[in-house]
Amino acid sequence: MMDPLRVNDVAVVEHADGADLPEHLGPRPHLHPVRTLAGRVITDVHPEDHPWHLGLSVALQDVDGWNFWGGRTFVRDRGYVDLDDHGRIEHASFPVMRADGFEERLRWRSGAGEVLLDESRSVLARPVDSGWELSLTTTLANATEREIALGSPATNGRTGAGYGGMFWRLPPVAEPRVFAATAAGESEIHGSVSPWVAWTDRDYTLALTGTDTATRADPWFVRVDGYPGVGSQLAPVAPVRLGAGESLTRGLRALVADGVLDAERVASWAEAARPGSKTDDVT
Repeated sequence: MMDPLRVNDVAVVEHADGADLPEHLGPRPHLHPVRTLAGRVITDVHPEDHPWHLGLSVALQDVDGWNFWGGRTFVRDRGYVDLDDHGRIEHASFPVMRADGFEERLRWRSGAGEVLLDESRSVLARPVDSGWELSLTTTLANATEREIALGSPATNGRTGAGYGGMFWRLPPVAEPRVFAATAAGESEIHGSVSPWVAWTDRDYTLALTGTDTATRADPWFVRVDGYPGVGSQLAPVAPVRLGAGESLTRGLRALVADGVLDAERVASWAEAARPGSKTDDVT
């Protein structure tokens, strides 16, 4: 177990390897709790409505036919079905560990024992004017000698359900508001492409932006009414196909702030965090 990441001597992020979780919850390393500098926890794990939601994590519901998200699997023309098709994401090593960040190596192993993806993940926490910033970058490399497909319920027939990739499950909310650069509300932002998205409640703000051009081209995934969650959609319409030896990289920056920030302050932060403005090097 690693020590929590710290910003201004405040423990803001804890890492859990998820190794002891049952298969149907999609065992995987994740970040929880994530806290504001004042100590407000803004992640949730094992909520009653979706117990396989694990704080801030990287997961996909369909990797070469295996469910790494957890829960039931969406099957075309059948809907969500309980299947014995769950894989697990295993922690392999921490090549770099520091007080403000780490690099992690992971293996995406199918239920049959085959390693489908090798993952390199980088996490960094640093102070910014409005609070602190969490950066998460992931590179997924095909570990097989064949082409594999990375998909979602949307690619298997459930329109609008392209969830998968980086996903942040929020705790129960009181007065949630979600807004982006040119839109507001779940129905307007879900599935849209915007430089940033922000979520506020009574006493905190969470804002997300992509660290690179590819991530900024992915649509946002937003849920408010059914449950509180936000993330990016790696495979919103069609599967992403990786040939043998191929890889892809995605990255998010998150602004974590106490209090409710307005769109102007979030936009100012996102502009400073735009691709090419700085690096997230924890080596």
